[in-house]
Amino acid sequence: MPLRTTKSYSINNLPDFKEKLLCWAQQFDDFVWLDSNGHNDTYGGFEAVLAVDALTAIKTDYNNAFEDLKEYQSQTNDWLFGYLTYDLKNDVEELNSKNSDGLEFPDLYFFQPKRIFIVKQDEVILKYLKMVDDEIEKDFEAIKGCGKKSSNNSTNDIKIKLRIHKDEYFDKINGLLEHIHRGDIYEANFCQEFYAEDTVIHPLETYLKLNAISKPPFATMLKTDDKYLLSASPERYLKKVGKKIISQPIKGTAKRSHIASEDAVLKENLDNDQKERSENIMIVDLVRNDLSHTAKSGSVQVAELCKVHTFLQVHQMISTIESQLRDDVHPIDVIKTTFPMGSMTGAPKISAMKLIEHYEETKRGLYSGAVGYFTPEGDFDFNVIIRSILYNQSKAYVSYSVGSAVTSKSDPLKEYEECLIKAKAMREVLEN
Repeated sequence: MPLRTTKSYSINNLPDFKEKLLCWAQQFDDFVWLDSNGHNDTYGGFEAVLAVDALTAIKTDYNNAFEDLKEYQSQTNDWLFGYLTYDLKNDVEELNSKNSDGLEFPDLYFFQPKRIFIVKQDEVILKYLKMVDDEIEKDFEAIKGCGKKSSNNSTNDIKIKLRIHKDEYFDKINGLLEHIHRGDIYEANFCQEFYAEDTVIHPLETYLKLNAISKPPFATMLKTDDKYLLSASPERYLKKVGKKIISQPIKGTAKRSHIASEDAVLKENLDNDQKERSENIMIVDLVRNDLSHTAKSGSVQVAELCKVHTFLQVHQMISTIESQLRDDVHPIDVIKTTFPMGSMTGAPKISAMKLIEHYEETKRGLYSGAVGYFTPEGDFDFNVIIRSILYNQSKAYVSYSVGSAVTSKSDPLKEYEECLIKAKAMREVLEN
């Protein structure tokens, strides 16, 4: 295990320090920022963590990607931060991704950071590789002096386009419903892209605005070279703590109201919505099956079923599934046997993914993939990339995608309206 120097500093103003730290990170070609926004996580974790400055990295397409990642993780035996795109499905199954791709993120990317900052409520813990530990004091002073610089290089009049227009969307939903009624699938998560070309945005300002609107438990800002992820994700994909595995799929969304009595009714209606509950339970069954591939016999349990959680923008129905890992299983194999996450595919998973590829117009890439980290001990935590803005700076291309679960009870208009609810925060941020 590579030696790291650990040092801690007190924090007086947590929100101010987090913004300064993220501002300071912008100078690096590679960084990952993960922020829980103060949500109390039953399963433990950080208030926030920043990893910057790659010493080593793996960047690859989907071919043999999970085995390559397993080799890299085993050899490095250190903290790793990075992402898995949805299209790694092609490594797991006989599938393909041939739809248009305006973003061009590599299929898999992880790096070993020279500098790590673990942020807690009143302190920050720095973990620096020995080769750069003489820069700890200088870096911390630079962070304290960092201020968010307002930028004038953003395009004010962003023209957001729809990859799939409303009438075509209805046709596609009806096509999926025909497959469901024939028994080909039970559920499919169908997604559509909103995008803008020849558009310049300021990544840090955009992320801060998006995070302020939503304050989700799995917010992320990621940069690799000229590509950015700005994410307000509310969903955990998979976490490993010792031998315990936790998955928390989201299925079921309702809008919020500023009027307390109306908001309470909206939440209660979601809690009692049989369509939303059936969507969620289908994915719970899928996740239970996925986890059983690596779990000790009889250890897969549903800890929480269809519980409604409230966020700033929406109410969400979340379930929690747990398992105990067998002793002979490598951490990467837990991910490989559950990827992509069921909440973003459907059931049965392979049939749903084939139909998704046929009906969708955009290569998903990092959208509906996952960002997270591995510890030196082989533990990990990954979110689901939803409610996110993706940006290719060199191509001046901005994109966000949203989706909904199509089941036998789906009404195309209601599915469309659900997508617009989910798209609201990203659109507000980009269009001011």
